This record gives sequence, C-alpha cells and structure tokens, in this order.
Amino acid sequence: MATLGKRYIEAAKQIDRDNLYTLEEAITLAKKLATAKFDETIEMHFRLGIDPRQADQQIRTTVNLPHGLGKTVRVLVFAEGEDARAAEAAGADIVAGDTEILRIQNEGWTDFDVAIATPAMMPKVGRLGRVLGPRGLMPTPKAGTVVTGDDLARAVDELKAGRIEIRNDRTGNLHFPVGKASFDVEKLIENARAAYEVVQQQKPSAMKGIYVRRIAVTSTMGPGIRVQG
Repeated sequence: MATLGKRYIEAAKQIDRDNLYTLEEAITLAKKLATAKFDETIEMHFRLGIDPRQADQQIRTTVNLPHGLGKTVRVLVFAEGEDARAAEAAGADIVAGDTEILRIQNEGWTDFDVAIATPAMMPKVGRLGRVLGPRGLMPTPKAGTVVTGDDLARAVDELKAGRIEIRNDRTGNLHFPVGKASFDVEKLIENARAAYEVVQQQKPSAMKGIYVRRIAVTSTMGPGIRVQG
C-alpha cells in the first residue's frame, strides 16, 4: 500500500470530512490545496447509480468548457477531398488519409489528442478500433466526432477551445478535468458548473433509483472534496 505524502496529509487536514461543500467552495478549496511543483489539473468525479452493463444506461456526451483546459489540443481529422481541405482550413493539426491510417494500424501511432472523422471515412477508420478505442480516440457520432460539411469546422474549433468528452467507466462512474490550478477560481467554477449541468441532464430514462450518488472535486495530487448533489 502506497504511503501518503506529507503534502497530501497536510491538505487533507484542511478538509472537513463530515461536511458537504457547495461546488463553488469545493473548487476554491481544491485550487488552494494544489501546491505541487507542477500545474495540477482540477478534476470532478461522479459516482452514479447507473448499471453500466445495460446499453440504455450509458453516459456519453460532450461539454464545451467556457474557459477550456489550459492546454494545446492536437486535432486529427480523417477526411478526403473537399472535407480534407475544409479540415485544413478549419485549423486541424493533422488531416489523415490512407497513409496515416496505415501508420496507426501498423505502428500504433497516436500523436494527437482527439480524432474526428467524416462519415465517408468511417469504414476505414473502423478498422482502427483496437488502437484508438482503448485510448479514447475513436470517433463516434455520440461524441460529436463523426461530422461533415459545416459541422467539421465547428467541431475542430470547439475541440481546440476546450470541448471534452464525458463517459462512464466500467463501474458506472465519471472522471473528467475542468481546468488547471493556475486558472482564476471564477473560470474553474464556470467550467465546473457547465460540466455539472450537462451530467445532471444525462440521467438515463431507463434507470431506477438515485442517479448521482456522490460528487467529489480534487486536484491531481490532492485529496477528494465531497460536493453537495
């Protein structure tokens, strides 16, 4: 079992374990406790009451964070012809065709943060699921990463500006970033509110019982701070 560091222990002492903080209080405290030598990420974690084994209880959606994530996002677009030219004009970092598809398939190359594909390219891109799927890079319509026409430019813009994907893990929980500790606290709170509202709207109609069971905010190296549901 790993030994907790002194910084973590000291940070944990500043959290009232018997208290449920407001989202604003939790974000403010997480930023205060992020004292590592690097710029920690502020994260939100949701424990949900969904049954992840059921196809109609999956959570997968996107959130446009008002202030982004504080990092450069490398966007790859699988496209050909006019769509490829549109992707390049929209600012895609990589416009991928057959050469890049083979490189991903044969070499496991994934030097990008997010991938978009046009519908026409999906038969080829579908063969890359074994490489892209485990890394969360596989384009899907539900994540808004299978697009064409005018939506292509919009998708590239949104992803570069800080659009994130939210999806449940195998245990039915959500984990995602809402910014960096170096952000102004107001920007972190606005990002967190945007994500919180989207999660609340995603309750599956098929599920019974309590949807959101627990919420916590934390920094990369910090302890969890429980939030009012």
